[in-house]
Amino acid sequence: MDRRQRKTREGILNAFCEILSKKRYYSITVGEIIERANVGRATFYAHFETKDFLLKELCKDLFCHIFDGTEVGDKMHRHIFSCEAPTSVFLHLLQHLQKNDRNILSLLVCENNEIFIGSFKENLEALIKTQPWIFAKKRPENIPESFWVHHAVSAFVETIRWWLENGKKESAETLSEYFETII
Repeated sequence: MDRRQRKTREGILNAFCEILSKKRYYSITVGEIIERANVGRATFYAHFETKDFLLKELCKDLFCHIFDGTEVGDKMHRHIFSCEAPTSVFLHLLQHLQKNDRNILSLLVCENNEIFIGSFKENLEALIKTQPWIFAKKRPENIPESFWVHHAVSAFVETIRWWLENGKKESAETLSEYFETII
């Protein structure tokens, strides 16, 4: 993707996130997104098939950003998210959730959030598979890896829900510690 295409794609994602801060996902229209992003309908559809694909790409960008922090080893990295990456991928993800980067929390708690949760779980599973050393000591030999990964993904998502329901009283660092201790 050339620089102009990247800038357009980022503009569409930014517009979507701005609108998401004010409206529920299912009440947002593609028309509103293209108006806010100042792009044509054809340009939107050249980048994203549907609004649901845009939502999946937002989730994918969050996880790509986190993957880049582990793979590149760069302390400062960027997609549509930017930060100084901590050493724990779970802490890194929780810090973005705590800051509510790109209004991502509204996607976790919105009605009919199956698309985002499904994409979130899929990306989280891929992330967990890149961190086998965290779980290697804790997984009993008789438990299949796929079951263990599924359990860890489910536990992380439920940990986030618990955290949100309790008003995010714990810091991202504390919650990451809780999760890594339990899992």
